Amino acid sequence: MKLLVVGGGGREHAIIKKLKENPQVDTIYALPGNGGIAADAVCVPEIGAKDIAKIVEFARAHAIDFAVVAPDDPLALGCVDRLHEVGIPCFGPEAKAARIEASKVFSKNLMKKYGIPTARYEVFSDADKAMAYLRGCEFPIVIKADGLALGKGVLIPTNYDEAAAAIKSIMEDKAFGDSGNEVVIEEFLTGPEVSVLAFTDGTAIAPMISSMDHKRAGDGDTGLNTGGMGTIAPNPYYTEDVAKACMEEIFLPTLAAMRQEGCPFKGCLYFGLMITKNGPKVIEYNCRFGDPETQVVLPLLETDLLTIMQAVENETLSSVDVKWSSEAAACVILASGGYPGSYEKGKEMTFPEAYPDNVVCYHAGDKLKDGRLVTNGGRVLGITATAPTLKQALADAYAAADTISFDGKYMRHDIGRRALAVI
Repeated sequence: MKLLVVGGGGREHAIIKKLKENPQVDTIYALPGNGGIAADAVCVPEIGAKDIAKIVEFARAHAIDFAVVAPDDPLALGCVDRLHEVGIPCFGPEAKAARIEASKVFSKNLMKKYGIPTARYEVFSDADKAMAYLRGCEFPIVIKADGLALGKGVLIPTNYDEAAAAIKSIMEDKAFGDSGNEVVIEEFLTGPEVSVLAFTDGTAIAPMISSMDHKRAGDGDTGLNTGGMGTIAPNPYYTEDVAKACMEEIFLPTLAAMRQEGCPFKGCLYFGLMITKNGPKVIEYNCRFGDPETQVVLPLLETDLLTIMQAVENETLSSVDVKWSSEAAACVILASGGYPGSYEKGKEMTFPEAYPDNVVCYHAGDKLKDGRLVTNGGRVLGITATAPTLKQALADAYAAADTISFDGKYMRHDIGRRALAVI
């Protein structure tokens, strides 16, 4: 089989490595891919993840048997729709369903309409009205740009002045372009955060192992928000009772709501959850695999990934027994110094000759230059280890991370500490 994976980050590398385990897979093309992915797939760097017409043209010209669209932008732009139109089976939601992430207003209104637990909120398309509303709010508060904003469209002001500045930045200065034409202002929830990715064919759902992301750049959850500095799985706060409540109150009602709205969701649906004193609530939905959650979840998957993805596309997921390892996984992100602010690129990297059998290096932001891998992004590598215990997985991931070097290498040193404290 010939597969195509749209995207070029650590998440896509994890997906590609898992798809390669299927003996029927002959070739995987990555559009655009990256320097490290080139060891596992045929990269096509001249075709970007948002070049929908070129992606479809490439898929037809190379007689692709199955495609996986991983990032949010091409999903929102209708990449799956276009591939379906030319008869190519595909994993991922069509554009109407991808709105569950692409529009915060759509997702919040969906939850309100169908009684899915989430934070109280109001929607504004007028900056003056939004600022007036803020005068009656308790702080901190959460302000979200409606559309996609590279994971940076959520702000948490701690007072009115910060909130007013956030509204001005989003709605008047257009810091996120048209994504800020509308904003959601919602109450600030407290409690442990849990990420749950789930395979779904629109009706059946198979939740994956829960995970815990670490968004802040610095140790002790300090510094700016990032795309994620590391993850662990499973998340100890996601107990059997919490999982049962999520299935009954959030997961199945969300799928039913999407069907009722005429946009059934097929693909990977990401539930960002807060376990509050009043039970689990939805912070956000994503219409795709999370990054770097994927890097700890997929290594624990025991069932063939391609088989699951094909079942999602064919709407036969209920017939697949999706099995998971009982081990733990930890991923430590190696980032460029300065991330998520400004940082330099082009730093040559050195690697060990080999990694232990339980360790994988996922490549996120690098490229090949004169046959050598150099940095080409903020988050450069994800070092994932699996082990019988989380403590061992973390120790092994950090030990492997220390064997990799490049100028400006930066990582957090406390990934998993909160989880270890409650195990």
